[in-house]
Amino acid sequence: MTTAAAPADTRPRPVIDGFFWFAVACVVAAYVRAIGFTPIEATQGPSQKIFYIHISAVMAGYTSFAILGLMSCVHLWLKDERTDRLAAASAEVAVLFFTVVLMAGSLWGKVIWGTWWVWELRITLTLLLWFLGVGYIVMRGALEDAGMRARFSAALGVLQVLLIPFIHLSVYIVRDHMHPMPIMLKPDKPSMPAPMVWTWVAMSLAFVVFGIALIRARYRLGILQDAVAAADSGEHTW
Repeated sequence: MTTAAAPADTRPRPVIDGFFWFAVACVVAAYVRAIGFTPIEATQGPSQKIFYIHISAVMAGYTSFAILGLMSCVHLWLKDERTDRLAAASAEVAVLFFTVVLMAGSLWGKVIWGTWWVWELRITLTLLLWFLGVGYIVMRGALEDAGMRARFSAALGVLQVLLIPFIHLSVYIVRDHMHPMPIMLKPDKPSMPAPMVWTWVAMSLAFVVFGIALIRARYRLGILQDAVAAADSGEHTW
């Protein structure tokens, strides 16, 4: 006599789980280190600590855009709905982090340069990437056909990732700018003391982990929303 296998659990996973709160704890711990246990920079004073949020948000944003680009490529190849959903979640998180990048950068620029904004190449390209991310989200909401939405979104997602190397190398392409040259991500050793370097590493890792947690949460929220929409549709058609 054979025993029937138990039905698989198809219930949506919780949006917020232990990994999400672990990521939040990492960000809080790294921020406490940056504020209370990292030396104050000699020339910029306490305002230099904006650097840790600004650059860490850049790293988390780049990671989110990289996931967007990778999932977009995979979707164009496999046409898997899950990759499209994950790309969409990554796009929203990337736009969130680059909003932090632009806001923190403007605040830091006001303190250091005396102005909120400068139309130099790196800042302009960063703003363009942010607009492309927002356009990606708007386009997904405007297209009703799921197949067309997924294809167009995947193509735009790949284009966004191609802009990232130009943003990083822009200070080498155009030398007449106010933006500082890279002090961390460069061929030689970092141009900061070791305590500041380790704070940057801790903050960047914390933000990247937090970004991954946000992508997971948004992905699961999308599944839950679709399940609720499908249930409501079934009730109306009954």
